[in-house]
This record gives sequence, structure tokens and C-alpha cells, in this order.
Amino acid sequence: MGSNPIQFTTQTQNPSIPSVTDISVQDVVNNKTKARLIDVRRPDEWTGELGHIAEAELMTLDTLPQKINDLNKDETIIFICRSGARSAQATAFAKQQGFKEVYNMAGGMLAWNQANLEVVEQNANR
Repeated sequence: MGSNPIQFTTQTQNPSIPSVTDISVQDVVNNKTKARLIDVRRPDEWTGELGHIAEAELMTLDTLPQKINDLNKDETIIFICRSGARSAQATAFAKQQGFKEVYNMAGGMLAWNQANLEVVEQNANR
């Protein structure tokens, strides 16, 4: 039973890692309920000032090699980090492991916050 891949409108090649496809925060907003969002930042960043996307789950980059097999190779996965660099590495790693529909959120949580999109903040000191 194959699912139709999500058609992202803003796909671009990652400038640092050619095998990685970047998508914009707007594409993530439009499809966040259809894809699995994985945030690869550290736990202190997850709860830190940039917050995290409500639908995302935390899977730090250094634990990804142990946890990658817990993910379904048939689902669409979007990796997220602070600026898009670590999530690009995570996306490249997932591709090497045989994942096809994996994407990097370009600009990371910095871009998400810049766009004034909703985040979950554990320790909001505002």
C-alpha cells in the first residue's frame, strides 16, 4: 500500500549537501499534519528560547543512528534543527539508510520564529 508523497512547492537543493532537499517553513506549516516532524536539536534547545513545533518529536542528532530503525521508511519525514545545518546532516543520513521521502526544513527554528509561527515553549520567561 503506497502513499502518495507530499508535493512540496518550495523544494530546493541544499547548498552544503547536494543529496538533501530543503523545503521552506511555509511548506512545513502546510503539511505538518501529513508528515512526521523530527527535531534533532539538544533537549536544552528543544525547551529553550526558540521553542519547538507542537507536532514535532525530539530525536537528537547523536541518537539518530540508534533510533533511525524506529522510523518508517514509507512515511514522509521532515528534519528540523536551529538553523538547518544539523537537520540537513540528519536528512542525508536517513537517505543513506534507504529513506526516500526525507526533507530538511531550511532555516530551522530561526526561520520558523522569524515567520512568527507558533511554538511550544516550556520555560517561557516573557
